[in-house]
Amino acid sequence: MSSLKNLFACIASFLMLAACNTPASKDTMANSSDISKINGHPAWIMQGNIYEVNVRQYTPEGTFKAFEANLQRLKDMGVQTLWFMPINPISKVDRKGVLGSYYAVADYTAINPEYGTMDDWNDLVKKCHEMGFKVVIDWVPNHTGGDHYWLKKHPDFYVKDSVTGKAISQFDWTDTRKLNYKNPELVDTMINCMKFWLKESDIDGFRCDVAGEVPDDFWKKCIAELKKGKNIFMLAEGNKATLQQDGFDATYCWDEFAMMKKIAKGERPAFALDSVVNRVDTTFPNNSLIMYFTSNHDENSWNKADYGTMPGASHAPFAVLTQTMWRSVPLIYSGQEEPFLDSISFFYKDTITFSKLERAGFYKTLLELRRSNIALAANATFKKIATTNDAAVYVFLRAAGDKKIIVLLNFSGMPQQFTLTNYDPSGSPENVFTGQHETLKAANQQFALPPWGYLVYKY
Repeated sequence: MSSLKNLFACIASFLMLAACNTPASKDTMANSSDISKINGHPAWIMQGNIYEVNVRQYTPEGTFKAFEANLQRLKDMGVQTLWFMPINPISKVDRKGVLGSYYAVADYTAINPEYGTMDDWNDLVKKCHEMGFKVVIDWVPNHTGGDHYWLKKHPDFYVKDSVTGKAISQFDWTDTRKLNYKNPELVDTMINCMKFWLKESDIDGFRCDVAGEVPDDFWKKCIAELKKGKNIFMLAEGNKATLQQDGFDATYCWDEFAMMKKIAKGERPAFALDSVVNRVDTTFPNNSLIMYFTSNHDENSWNKADYGTMPGASHAPFAVLTQTMWRSVPLIYSGQEEPFLDSISFFYKDTITFSKLERAGFYKTLLELRRSNIALAANATFKKIATTNDAAVYVFLRAAGDKKIIVLLNFSGMPQQFTLTNYDPSGSPENVFTGQHETLKAANQQFALPPWGYLVYKY
């Protein structure tokens, strides 16, 4: 019986792979479902978090098997969702550096042999699920690598140069070739490739690379199709309101992050955050989620995040912000818990060193608070609290039901004193980072924060 079951499973996987590799005809293309009928966000992400895994650089071996040894440590820290950077083979044509870019995909339905085998990957996903993790994989729909087999088998899948007739590269991504979403066969083929991973590995969602460069019509059809079988989490690398309207659960905090960097440098006051927060409030759908971060693979490799953009003690208040802000789904990048204070190479082997884990306890406190307290759910109430020192400090209230969290942040390298001008903090809340209850007075309560200091009170 078990052998027959395995045979059926193999046949099902083969049929799904064939569907991905063979474009659907125009006559058999399914109509896009009404995007308004898609279910809401997965319930598990509302108080969840994301940890970005750079498999190549995470261990000396750079394999799925080697990474697996870190699962218990990440579980203990409070990590919920693991986002794995692209797991697909990397093209060799026009390859950059020795190992190439993770985002120059050679085959959408295969595993990068440097990381292991398909069995290794499925074993890892199974282990993650058994431990309570959710698993999201990086997806690269805008372009393929320079030797993807579609270039020969389906050349009409690509945008062509009007003079040479060759597939074009976009921006300075010379190791990639731009896909043509005006071709309906490509549209259905790409969706089938994504379905392959839902079927093969039972993953819980996708992080979609440069999603804003792919037409909205594709995403509307794609996300509706993918969510029919399972309410997966869809994260777009982009910050356009239309991406949320297309059905993505969350987008990037590019504007918010840019402002955080300016505040960290002393170029803008703390209250400058209000303008970018208000942009989302006034232009995005009401239920929008934003992935907040202080670093990710791009910002670390190219822009020295966060060891250069928010160096030393300045990291902490911004990290607290990402974990407690309204609409936020917070991200931690590989090595930030160490912290690994260097750029991680994009095209070469550059192993992250884990030895001290100096920030692990800090992150654990924040992740556990978010997980256990409904006041930090992404959709819980947010109220900006005015102070006598808004140029340097940023204070806000999160609330849901009878739960309240007050967050006080000093976004400056100088000690700051202030009172709250439009909120009464009186009570005996718990200081989340000390575990002690403190007695707070009415509106005349004087607060003092050290340079780059932070307080989080739980009522």
